[in-house]
Amino acid sequence: MGSSGGGPAAGRGSGGTGGRASGEWARHWQHAGLPGLDLLRARYVRHTFPRHTHDGFVLAAVSGGIEEVGLPEGTVRAGHGSVVMINPEVPHTARAGVDEGWTYSTLYPSAELVAGIATETTTLRGTPGFAATAVTDPHTARLIHEVHRAAEEGNALAADSVLRIVVAHLLRAHGGPLPARTSRSAGALRAARARDILEERLAEPPSLEELATQLGTSPFALLRAFKDAYGMPPHTWLTDLRVRRARRLLETGSTPAEAAATVGFTDQPHLNRHFTRIVGVPPGAYRRERGAAGHCSASESGRKNVQDRGDRPHLP
Repeated sequence: MGSSGGGPAAGRGSGGTGGRASGEWARHWQHAGLPGLDLLRARYVRHTFPRHTHDGFVLAAVSGGIEEVGLPEGTVRAGHGSVVMINPEVPHTARAGVDEGWTYSTLYPSAELVAGIATETTTLRGTPGFAATAVTDPHTARLIHEVHRAAEEGNALAADSVLRIVVAHLLRAHGGPLPARTSRSAGALRAARARDILEERLAEPPSLEELATQLGTSPFALLRAFKDAYGMPPHTWLTDLRVRRARRLLETGSTPAEAAATVGFTDQPHLNRHFTRIVGVPPGAYRRERGAAGHCSASESGRKNVQDRGDRPHLP
């Protein structure tokens, strides 16, 4: 997840990962028996997430330290026992709010999974989402940790059951329909067209001036319209999109080098840098976990993760 706002603590870097010296570790993975769900368990100290978005939801339970999450409406601080909820396509950043960093367990359920639970357990109409960003709810935070524990032990039945209890509770307590984007102003229409062009030309995007000329506007006017519509300037949005596309390629077996070339990064180190900052783990580790989820049985996956508790993967 990411956050914006909030100054760095004294002596803390503005990006990257701290590795073994700082005690940072992370595991981002999927369980074959839990479709539509990604899991991240991590401790970050110097690592900061740049502004980015997700296709689905973010449900994070902080178990130690403080996470600062920056959103369009401001910065929130989440400590032990807090649950952070971020809706799809909401731009955000994240960083440590204290020198010792933060530790958390995060669930990334797909929009389809959350919509199905909402239909089954609530009376919400329209596209379901969350009206609150961070709440103090130690009980639900413990349940989020339990989803991770059950998945790591290879118990997909328990993990799926507790996951649905968590999502249903949060929707009933903090849910509401997501607002529809219906702006038809000239600026919003140009921003939408610019987004389409960037998607079409992902690997070889036009310059800002070329893009503005093609849309019949000025570069600064396009910058303002795009940021108003999507919460970030075009170049930041494009980097985020490239990382999301690279994730899909890695999930289907592409190597990091192949993914980098396909989505338009200069080379694999260029992908590594942006991927690690946005996703929280390097692309090679992300790909290995996907391979393990696809080729291990539930019991094998569980044994692997029990071992991880004693030798957690460290960020480079």
